[in-house]
Amino acid sequence: MSRNPWRDSRFLALLFGIPAAIVLWALLAAQIPLPRTNDLCTLLIVLGALAAAIGNRRSLSKGDWLAAVLLGGIVGGGMAVATLFTPYPFLGIVHSREGQAVVRGLSTGAAALGGIAILRRDGPVPFYAVSGEWRRAGLRLLLGLACGVPLAVLNVFALRLTQGQPIRWQAPLPAFLDAVQPALVEEVIYRFALWGLLWQILRRSLPDQAPRLAGLLALVTHNLIHLDDLWLPSPLLALGMGTAMAVLWGLPLTFLARRKGLDAAIAFHWVQDAARFLAGY
Repeated sequence: MSRNPWRDSRFLALLFGIPAAIVLWALLAAQIPLPRTNDLCTLLIVLGALAAAIGNRRSLSKGDWLAAVLLGGIVGGGMAVATLFTPYPFLGIVHSREGQAVVRGLSTGAAALGGIAILRRDGPVPFYAVSGEWRRAGLRLLLGLACGVPLAVLNVFALRLTQGQPIRWQAPLPAFLDAVQPALVEEVIYRFALWGLLWQILRRSLPDQAPRLAGLLALVTHNLIHLDDLWLPSPLLALGMGTAMAVLWGLPLTFLARRKGLDAAIAFHWVQDAARFLAGY
């Protein structure tokens, strides 16, 4: 018989504690110099992923280590030559493209390793590419692209409306290559590692609901970290934008990651950013 999650102290602590901590940190950061919420969350997730990798190290194969290194290498190498994608300085101190390449590459590799270790212990998010299921991974990538194209077009028009800037077409190759950065980094860290870490916390007390609830918490976390600049001047706008982002982009990504694998979620995410980079946003 399924347990009631509203009576589970761990779930309630996460459900109310994560948003409260993110909003409070963002409000403090508006008053005193603090790292961005995204950077702080990334650091905490990476540390959690490393702990998961160490704790489940016996479940990791040489192929798993190689997959994590390759993912980190793709991100680091891509960041080193990126021209359209310019992330915020990490922790406010890493400004250079080379420094960002090292930080982002290591963060992605570490998060991937922890996510894979959790996956090998029946984790909630499949990742067919790192499991060597190439045909299935390819089909999931195509599925993610097909699902993502309509929303990518919508995203471009939404950016044109909200930013008040006309479309300025960019060269396709840099746009397509740079879109790998947010697609891989955010999906590996927030949709793979964080979801898995939250699932580990909930799976004993809520074994049946843990995959779904952990995915919901990961979605909320990922959405809230994008709204740092709005919490203080426009809290209602922040809530509205967060809700819209969750419904239009967060829920499809969460569904794809759980049901079709992280491969599909990465492809869906990639086409969103490829379209906006191509359009000059």
